[in-house]
Order: sequence, then structure tokens, then C-alpha cells
Amino acid sequence: MDPLHTTQPGMPESEAAAEARRLLDEWAGKPVHHHPTSFRDDTTPPAFGTTPPVRQEDYRTVPAWAAGIAIASVGVGAGITGIGCGAWLVLQGLASVSLAGVLMVTLPFAGLAMAATAIGGAISKARAAVTKNVFEGPVTHHTEIHNNSTTRGAFFARTRNTIH
Repeated sequence: MDPLHTTQPGMPESEAAAEARRLLDEWAGKPVHHHPTSFRDDTTPPAFGTTPPVRQEDYRTVPAWAAGIAIASVGVGAGITGIGCGAWLVLQGLASVSLAGVLMVTLPFAGLAMAATAIGGAISKARAAVTKNVFEGPVTHHTEIHNNSTTRGAFFARTRNTIH
């Protein structure tokens, strides 16, 4: 189908061309409307004004899980700081340790350990002295050993001993 050479029953071709030309000229004769895509106000704003400030609401929302993680991280940080301070104090104390200080601290524990050992030894000897096991009669001891030894293999030999 050729749009330039079609025969339609409504309008002759010369009239159609003249109508088309008229419509195009009418459209081209209209002024072009420009629609701005941005606007810049070049007037300087006043230093102060009579209008009071307008409250602008903050619509940012923080999810509950994010707030929980933030609070937990603050707590963990504070706890770790406390542990670090405690470790620092302990290590400062250990750095200033002398032999006399160690002996003075451990002397009560050594005394308690020595007393517990002496009391335990005395109790053990007291219990051992009271024996009522008296054996009468001849004592015989009979031991009979049967040893069967077998060796297998040449290079990686394995010896098996069976004692009855």
C-alpha cells in the first residue's frame, strides 16, 4: 500500500495536498510555548524577617532492631572498657610485685597448708595404729606361670606371649 498514491473517494488529491499544506502552515505559525524545567530566584534573602520559624517534623524512623543493636553496642563498649580498666589495674599491681610482698601474701596460705598436712598425717597414723587384724597359721604363697611365646613374621615380627 503506497500512502502517496492512493485513491480515496472522499477528496481529490490536489485538494488533500492543499488542505495538508494549510494545516501545517497554521501549526507552524503558532508561537512555541517553552516550559521551564527549573527556576532560580536571584533575589537576596533578607537578613531577618517578621515570619516566625516553621517547625519541620522529622519523619525519619529507626527500626527497633537497629536501635537495639545501637544500645547493645554502647553497653558492650562500656563493659569492655570496664574490663580493660580492671586488667590495667591488675597488671599495674603485678608490675610492682616484690619478693617480700609475695612472701607476705602467701605466708598465711602456706601456714594453713602446713597445718592441714600435719593434722592429716596425725589422723592417718592414729587410724593405722589401731589395727585388729591378727592372722594365725601358716602362710603359703603358690605362684605357677605358664608362658607360651609365638613369633610370626620375619621383617615386622610380632611376638605374642600368653601367660596362664
